[in-house]
Amino acid sequence: MEYFKNRGVNLKFERGDRVFPESDKSSDIIRALENNLKENHVEIELKTKAISFNINGEKIESLNTDKGIIYGDKFILCTGGVSYPQTGSTGEGYKIAEKAGHKVTTITPSLVPLEVEEKYVKELQGLSLKNVEFSILNKKKVMYKENGEMLFTHFGLSGPIVLKASSYIKDAKGLEGVINLKPAISEEDLDKRIQRDFSNNLNKDFKNSLNELLPKKLIPVIINLSGIDENKKVNSITKEERRKLVDLLTKLTFSIKGSRPIEEAIITRGGINVDYIDPSTMCSKIVSNLYFAGEIIDVDALTGGLNLQIALSTGYLSGLKAGK
Repeated sequence: MEYFKNRGVNLKFERGDRVFPESDKSSDIIRALENNLKENHVEIELKTKAISFNINGEKIESLNTDKGIIYGDKFILCTGGVSYPQTGSTGEGYKIAEKAGHKVTTITPSLVPLEVEEKYVKELQGLSLKNVEFSILNKKKVMYKENGEMLFTHFGLSGPIVLKASSYIKDAKGLEGVINLKPAISEEDLDKRIQRDFSNNLNKDFKNSLNELLPKKLIPVIINLSGIDENKKVNSITKEERRKLVDLLTKLTFSIKGSRPIEEAIITRGGINVDYIDPSTMCSKIVSNLYFAGEIIDVDALTGGLNLQIALSTGYLSGLKAGK
């Protein structure tokens, strides 16, 4: 934080101790880094593809690129994962590291939206929910549960608590995603709330009685899933029907098909096996003048700035040690 503040980037805190530029522009961060490079007379070769290292014994002598050969005393490989191909991060760094003798673990998407089987999710596309609880169940056993914000898409579920949930999923087979739309109150209190709403709308149809309880876009879906006739007067709704409605609002369940493609993921899980890297220097254990930093390494974390912290910390350490 001090680094960026000293380079003119004012920062702000948001919920969960998340830190952002005051401007909400990532370009401010990029500009600060670029200016620091220029101050230190660092050459930047744009539109240049790294291909492979030329290694003599346990030491790199040069780097082959599509524009020629680059010589150097030390090299830092920090080409990222494969989840942002539009930035040039297409996984080429893994190939370069493998050619240099390093093992690369399996590459999979992480912090990625989830696809579901239910077709009606398309009707909810664009609906954002706040203060809900999202759980992942494996054969009715809870393997993840979190409160926060989420979003419906044309293919399924997204948003912070869903992206975080994806980190816990390796095989989607048999998994269910469950949304509690009213986690702040018990099922008993929710039933009482519904009874009060019904008593205030005694002569209304069921379809017109849920406006105070649910977002407009969600009402038709809930009515359809409840099995209650939308034109039924609320004063005719039975206790059993009301209990089914409560159960639906607290356990809105989806069958998870899997995750979206890695190109849509926030981060890449997998990468250079950490057994090949000295954690105190980020230097390769088999190539004496090669260092690693960032998402190319097989280290990943949940949302909340932790992956950015990994990138910044490993980048700082590798630069510090390689520069000596």
